[in-house]
Amino acid sequence: MTAAFVALELDAADPRGLAQFWAGVLRREVDGTMLPPVGDPGFAIRFVPNPEPKIGLNQMHFDLTSSSLADQQATVERALAFGGQHLDVGQLPEEEHVVLADPEGNEFCVVPPGNDFLRDTGVIGCLSCDGSRAVGLFWHRLLGWPLVWDEGEETAIQSPRGGTKISWGGPADRPKVGRNRLRLRLDVPDPDALTALGATRLDDTTYADPDGNELCVSG
Repeated sequence: MTAAFVALELDAADPRGLAQFWAGVLRREVDGTMLPPVGDPGFAIRFVPNPEPKIGLNQMHFDLTSSSLADQQATVERALAFGGQHLDVGQLPEEEHVVLADPEGNEFCVVPPGNDFLRDTGVIGCLSCDGSRAVGLFWHRLLGWPLVWDEGEETAIQSPRGGTKISWGGPADRPKVGRNRLRLRLDVPDPDALTALGATRLDDTTYADPDGNELCVSG
């Protein structure tokens, strides 16, 4: 079974405001509380109402690419101007990526130019996740995307047409608390077949991958 990745859903106390922030940072159009997909392959970003406060670090974050050091600085300045802030997550002084948070505290990185892993991936170079090798293989089989990295507990996949990668850096070193604020929405021809790949059904439209991370399905 091959599913299609159609949207990234992001919980927000202020969906319209957060959509405006990310439209400004990514230089994308905004349609209410959604950023429509760009390019092929591409995915929409949908901002879903959730009044619950964010707790701890997200399981997934954006790695944004840069064409030059000036471009990296411009992205950082745009993010700060739209209401983002610098964030200390333990990064070392010599690390060149800039760690930021959006107005609701969601972490993201702005990566300097010359990163070979993110070469030719687009503005959102990678959706970087905590996750075991087993979950990376689960998503590899579910989406039918080739593995572009598989070493130890670290895995990454990418559509054969290019675009944003999805990577897993190993199991999280902290317990999962509540529902993930960032989730993938998939177009799945036969949702019941998800369980054969190792997913757990949570309700009619929500499943959990082998690490317990929620994913949403549309029939």
